[in-house]
Amino acid sequence: MGGERLRVAVVYGGRSGEHEVSIESARSVLEAIDREKYEVLPVGVTREGAWHVVEPDGLLNGATGLHQRLLPSADPARQGLVPMDGSAPSGRGVDVVFPLVHGTYGEDGCLQGLFDLADVAYVGSGVLGSAVGMDKITMKAVFQAHGLPVVPYLAVARSAWEHDRWGTLQRTEQLGFPCFVKPSSLGSSVGISKVHDSTELGPALDEAARFGERLIVEQGIEAREVECGVLGNEAPEASVVGEILVQREFYDYEAKYHDPGTGFAIPADLSPEIVHKVQALAIQAFEAVGAAGMARVDFFMSKQDGSLYLNEINTIPGFTAMSVYPRLWQASGVSYAELIERLIDLAVQRHADRARNQTSYQD
Repeated sequence: MGGERLRVAVVYGGRSGEHEVSIESARSVLEAIDREKYEVLPVGVTREGAWHVVEPDGLLNGATGLHQRLLPSADPARQGLVPMDGSAPSGRGVDVVFPLVHGTYGEDGCLQGLFDLADVAYVGSGVLGSAVGMDKITMKAVFQAHGLPVVPYLAVARSAWEHDRWGTLQRTEQLGFPCFVKPSSLGSSVGISKVHDSTELGPALDEAARFGERLIVEQGIEAREVECGVLGNEAPEASVVGEILVQREFYDYEAKYHDPGTGFAIPADLSPEIVHKVQALAIQAFEAVGAAGMARVDFFMSKQDGSLYLNEINTIPGFTAMSVYPRLWQASGVSYAELIERLIDLAVQRHADRARNQTSYQD
């Protein structure tokens, strides 16, 4: 690239309910990234799905929403960054995309497919790892196929619930109580209910059905919630293990974003044997779904007997400087700025490897 700084497009915002969280992640990356090494091009995606190039200083100086700081592209026919050919409004191509669009339409393989079509390097998992990691039913099936531990669960189609409510209730009640009812493909604990008895099950399924066509019901266990970060491509590494400390009944949306009583113990107060097992399972989960770059892997640890169960893998975890994933790595000796650099390097390496594979296939 002729000694020029790598041009990194930080893509954020998006159409999911995690829009605001994504903006904060982007701000944190813009504050920490090495501007002498990287030329940063913030690209905001509105709630309606429009793409716009944004002034870096505008985003950093406290804009509360994308609509306040959007700049149109110089070419009206090519609104904002159009990565179908990797080009940017200035005419110079983007070298790497750093996607920070959490949840639907960002973490589920949609953006990743677009970047693959554009033949642009990007941070994080590809289409497969992203899609599997986003859908809880598919994710758990993949974990089970690899012999990894998950709590008993039942997949429920929204259509089945709507057309056979009594039969669905009978099937799901077999998991016992308490249980958790969730949309299969949504983040930030949106649409999740803890069900204590049969009277709460129907309303919980109705609530989850508002957010998706596939629902999942999981057996509830009294557990500690622990998390581990994974970083790498073919040879992933695991971070120290952290624990979520929640004062509410479970780690719901309010606990995640609004409850000041929610805290984190990093590192967690666990035996070396448990830490090693969590780290090994985190890497196995990362490899099982075909993840790349980064992921945060969440676990339940039974308070009764210490058994570990995989809860889920997040392929674009919260990425502010105070988010759990960067804090896990900071406690592991990798600073926030270094973490950004390593992820960009991993994206470039993965893109080069894929290009070599494609060349070999064509030959």
